[in-house]
Amino acid sequence: MLAEEILVVLALSFLRPVAYAILSLIEAPIAGVVVAAADQSSQLTRQLIGIVTALAPVFLVVHLVRRSGEGVEVIGLSQDRPAHDVARGALLFAVVGLAGIGVYLGAVELGVNRFVVPTPPLGHWWTMPALVLSAIESGLLEEIVVLGYLVTRLRQLSWSPAAAIVASALIRGGYHLYQGWGGFVGNLAMGLLFGFLFLRWGRRTWPFVVAHALLDIGAGVGFILFRDRLPGF
Repeated sequence: MLAEEILVVLALSFLRPVAYAILSLIEAPIAGVVVAAADQSSQLTRQLIGIVTALAPVFLVVHLVRRSGEGVEVIGLSQDRPAHDVARGALLFAVVGLAGIGVYLGAVELGVNRFVVPTPPLGHWWTMPALVLSAIESGLLEEIVVLGYLVTRLRQLSWSPAAAIVASALIRGGYHLYQGWGGFVGNLAMGLLFGFLFLRWGRRTWPFVVAHALLDIGAGVGFILFRDRLPGF
């Protein structure tokens, strides 16, 4: 537990800057003019560092529930029904994806939402692998922390189910405000749906991780395939 605690604290503080500092030293000379290398291996490395270190809050949550003796099952990370969880996640992806793309593009056309490019840099052999890994990272980070952990802890603090769901959904919508008001409303609605189903389905987080990852992958692939027909492109 102590070794795990050290890794979690470092992951939340200094591991990312240390990794980028090492990469910077490799990319450019110590003396003279510093020019960051633009080769593909360097860009890919930066993508991977960002993806791995972004998962630090997930490591923290897992550490906390293990340290308390509750285990990861308390935040919905039971691994006893993987096929069932994947099937539910795929169903959620289909339902939310069909509704979400219309709301998102409609909000962009109305001028209440920015169009956010949902992919890593295009034109590289690693664009698709990085897109998939980034989508998995987002699914793990958002659903484990904002859904599984937060709703569970709020319920343990005697919050009503409705209050816990609304709080989680408001935070989800809030950190998507960079997209505009459409992003806020769309993610607020998704948060309410996910929170309701999370409690209804016996507090299992994996279906939402799967759905979220598939949504991000679908958005990225859709952008790559149809970007010439999208607003601003």
